[in-house]
Amino acid sequence: MTRIVGIVLLVVGAILLYFSYEASQSLASEMSEMATNEPTDNTIWYLIGGVAAVIVGLYAVIRGK
Repeated sequence: MTRIVGIVLLVVGAILLYFSYEASQSLASEMSEMATNEPTDNTIWYLIGGVAAVIVGLYAVIRGK
């Protein structure tokens, strides 16, 4: 059961990382980054959520029973 949850978290994390990449490549994000030299909040939250989900998912898959 833990491994299934880990795999689901890995998939969700990969999707969030993809959304992070797509958000960073949008026109609004590029304009905001040019003005402030920082990525948008959406990009940062997708990235944080994706990395956290991947880490927890890997832990669950490796240590799961």
